[in-house]
Order: sequence, then C-alpha cells, then structure tokens
Amino acid sequence: MLINASVYLPFPRPLVYETYRDRLLEVVGAMPTVKRVRLIARQMQGETLQQTYEWHGKSEIPGMMQAFLSEDLLTWTDFATWKSQTFITDWRIEPHAFREAITWHGQDRYLEEQQGTRIESRGELQINPHQLKGVPSFLSGQVSRFAEEMLVKQAEPNFVELSRCVQSYLEARSQPR
Repeated sequence: MLINASVYLPFPRPLVYETYRDRLLEVVGAMPTVKRVRLIARQMQGETLQQTYEWHGKSEIPGMMQAFLSEDLLTWTDFATWKSQTFITDWRIEPHAFREAITWHGQDRYLEEQQGTRIESRGELQINPHQLKGVPSFLSGQVSRFAEEMLVKQAEPNFVELSRCVQSYLEARSQPR
C-alpha cells in the first residue's frame, strides 16, 4: 500500500528541516497517538546524518484481531538518513511485530514553496501474508490486509499531526518573549 502525505508550513525550509531532524523529541510530546520516542543512535557522516529512533504508538486493536496483533505492531524502529544538501530524508520503518513479514520505506522531501516549506512524504508498506508467524494460514491474508490498512490509516494522519506539532513548536519560538 502506498502512503502519501503533503503538508505546508509557513516557515523557511532550513528551519523546518532542522526542526524535524534535531528537535523531534521535543516536538512529538504533543502527539496524542505517541506514547514515547527514544533516540537510539545518531551519527554524522559529512553532510549526511543517520538517526535511529524507537517509537511507541497508541491505538486500539479491535477485539477479534487481538489474538494475532499485539501492541508490538504499534512499536517500531525508524531508520532515517538526513541529506542536508538536498533537504531529503530517506527512511525505513521496522515494526517490532511481524518484522520478517513487513517492508516499509519511503522518502520525505522538503520543498521551498511561497514563503514556506512543503513537506511531501511518500512511502510504501507491504506485508507478506506467508511470513506472518503465529497466524493460521487460512487467516494470514485477512490479517495482513487488516494490518496494512490499519497502519496506513494511521501513518498519513500521523504525518500531518507531526507537521502540525512542528508548526506549533516553531510558532511558539517565533513569538516575542
């Protein structure tokens, strides 16, 4: 399944990019769908920054799916490569549940637009039903489709919500004190 989201923020591209890259832990605290985020690794190589975060999300898993889907589905490791010269971030998400069955990757582009920045997030999520360990084969297709839909349904609004949190963060810092 494809993930597409686009948001405009009325702030200069370098400021928006640096806020996402360097202030994420300060910003995500305002997101109602996130329990916590932890920085695992941060390594600079020239103009490229590699970051790894562990995310713990919040969501309700419907009763009938709880036997096959645990809260681990809402916990993931985010591997991001920040390319400062091009204002592009390549990312890969590794959910803690069904790690061997899920492929999830994409790219965020920070584009100058009018007096601000347009952030375009494009990604792809695939779940291989044959790799779902612990799920009976006759249910694996249904469970994989449900999990894909649930994750995509949350991913796009979460991207928009994170952008709104970044905007609020930047607005609060631009106010005279």
